[in-house]
Amino acid sequence: MLSIATWNINSVRLRIGQVARLLEQEAPDVLCLQEIKCREEQFPHAAFEALGYTHRVVNGQKGYHGVATVSRIPLREFSKHDWQDNGEARHVGVELLGPGQGMVLENVYIPAGGDIPDRTVNAKFGQKLDFIERMTRWAESLDRPTLIVGDFNVAPLDCDVYDHKALLKVVSHTPVECEALGQFGEAHGWIDLGRQHIPAPERNYSWWSYRAYWRQKDQGRRLDHMWASPELARQSKAHRIVEETRRWDQPSDHVPLVTEFDL
Repeated sequence: MLSIATWNINSVRLRIGQVARLLEQEAPDVLCLQEIKCREEQFPHAAFEALGYTHRVVNGQKGYHGVATVSRIPLREFSKHDWQDNGEARHVGVELLGPGQGMVLENVYIPAGGDIPDRTVNAKFGQKLDFIERMTRWAESLDRPTLIVGDFNVAPLDCDVYDHKALLKVVSHTPVECEALGQFGEAHGWIDLGRQHIPAPERNYSWWSYRAYWRQKDQGRRLDHMWASPELARQSKAHRIVEETRRWDQPSDHVPLVTEFDL
């Protein structure tokens, strides 16, 4: 059995203690992190080494964005794409070399897109849509078992947000974003593992704003995803949301997802 986790950590150096707690508690074989907010030389390599995650591939930048994949099993860097075409560190792909050998694991942090869902007045929203469109073109040519995980910053289904009607004009759940992500899904026949294992319309949130008292109002959205090639999806045996991390001191606003594969 192979377990893979994904988590937008919102600063890996600030929350390395929480990452260590998660790794000790859940013991995934591989952890994909987004929004690490540091350059590779600033990444807390020693802490991961001590925890047994001796294989690491980092695509970082100073203070913002950044992704990293850490592993207890051998892997190699496979690709780094700049789907926003502006130099930001938002993707890294690896190939597993131990258990799950041959699987390609893509770790992505799609841009949030700003506050106004109109590319004519908000360049960030246009960049987000262009990022997804470039990812879609890339997905059309995939010919290997692939798992793409990370913070997609889109809650695509009506039941992926606490109030569908109220959020139709809010970035992350607008029809144009959901349609763009749907086209990405169709480009490779991706299987959404979150909904394969937790079928709609069951509650399935991964993010709660810092601005709201999340436990009382439960104003969540499903922004984090794990999507697999069809043949790989058939080998996924379990999927869970580690929601308790949102109750830890000074938490990330996202929580981890973990999927187990029979490989």
